[in-house]
Amino acid sequence: MNDIDNHPRLEAETMRKVTWRIIPFLIVCYLLALIDRGNIGMAALQMNDDLGLTKKVFGFAGSLFFIAYFFFEVPSNLALQKYGARKWIARIMITWGLVSAGTAFVQGQNSLFFMRFLLGAAEAGFFPGVVLYLTYWFPAAYRARIIATFMVAVPMGSFIGSPISALLLQTDGMLGMRGWHWLFILEGLPTVLLGFVCLCFLTDRPEQAKWLSDEQRNWLSARLDKERNEKKSVGRVSVWKLFRTKEVLGMALVCSAASAAGTVLNVWQPQLLKSFGLTVMQTGLVNSVPYVIASVLMILWGRHSDKKGERRWHTAIPLLLIAGGMLLTSATRSLIPTVFLLSCVLVGAYSFKGPFWALSSTWIAPSAAAAGLAAINATSNLIGGGLMVNVYGWIKEETGSYALALLPIAGLAVASVLILLSLSSDASQAARKAAAKATA
Repeated sequence: MNDIDNHPRLEAETMRKVTWRIIPFLIVCYLLALIDRGNIGMAALQMNDDLGLTKKVFGFAGSLFFIAYFFFEVPSNLALQKYGARKWIARIMITWGLVSAGTAFVQGQNSLFFMRFLLGAAEAGFFPGVVLYLTYWFPAAYRARIIATFMVAVPMGSFIGSPISALLLQTDGMLGMRGWHWLFILEGLPTVLLGFVCLCFLTDRPEQAKWLSDEQRNWLSARLDKERNEKKSVGRVSVWKLFRTKEVLGMALVCSAASAAGTVLNVWQPQLLKSFGLTVMQTGLVNSVPYVIASVLMILWGRHSDKKGERRWHTAIPLLLIAGGMLLTSATRSLIPTVFLLSCVLVGAYSFKGPFWALSSTWIAPSAAAAGLAAINATSNLIGGGLMVNVYGWIKEETGSYALALLPIAGLAVASVLILLSLSSDASQAARKAAAKATA
């Protein structure tokens, strides 16, 4: 057995220390990102009437975040690789916090369009940057559970953010401002402060970690170097060619279904729930229920994927859950079944993420990881967020039904399963051929 792999006590101690040092802090950072990105859904309960926004206009405003995200995602991730996570994540957080707080001062649809586009540009690169950053610290065997644990911030953002946003809407009239004004300001400024904390707290690479012992630092660096040297990959290609490689484009399409489910419900779910006659405060509380369920199950699913060493079906099954939940939601007209089915959709959308990103990181060369992961995330957000948020708003305005507008996402989820199984089959065949050639 390789000497690097034959130190179970050292490995356990090192990974425990790394996990507790990095993950809780990044969870809080991402939690604020999701609150600042998604609070427009709760703000809409007041803001849309104040600004005279139609469903189509609001859907377009929501999608502009993801359009900007698409254009700035890859350059931002390359900048993180160049300047280091500590400086670049701090820059991202400070600028998106300021833009989010500034959204309180929009005067109409055009200024809202501008601020949502600017928010997407400011936040672009944060999530794929963190995924890339985690590959600098965690061996492949840990990544599904670690990514799932980090991404618990996604459902927790709505679980925590929905009731907080509902409370902030109750400040209506304070100092002459509307509740939605206070919502944007008081949820944006903490992100700015945490951005400055990043500069003092994060460490770019294991070799620089003074909070690890020499033995721990040397073991972790050697383990990660060994994996990088052994990894099979799509090879060294240019940034724009990455968008045309089968692995990157295919995985982007697969990810778009989960992205669409999570994003559309984040933006539109408060209005869907309020249509059952709930008050603003009741809407905020009920809206948080599916997210707390998804928060627990996504961690358990990621751990199960690591334990079994299996990625394909741990990625495909959540997509099937999204499709089933969306289809059945369109057929129900009662609040409790709707909340249950929306919970199923969100469990699928978030349980998908840990196994998916662990799988994706093994299909891309280390030299192309920064651009590749960003390309997958940017493209999936453009389809899932930029396109499907608009489609939802258009169908809702044309049919009057929030539930019917979910059907295109169900179809996208089914297509994503087929693409994933095809890619996995091709990868398995390539691995068998490589193994046979190596033993010949």
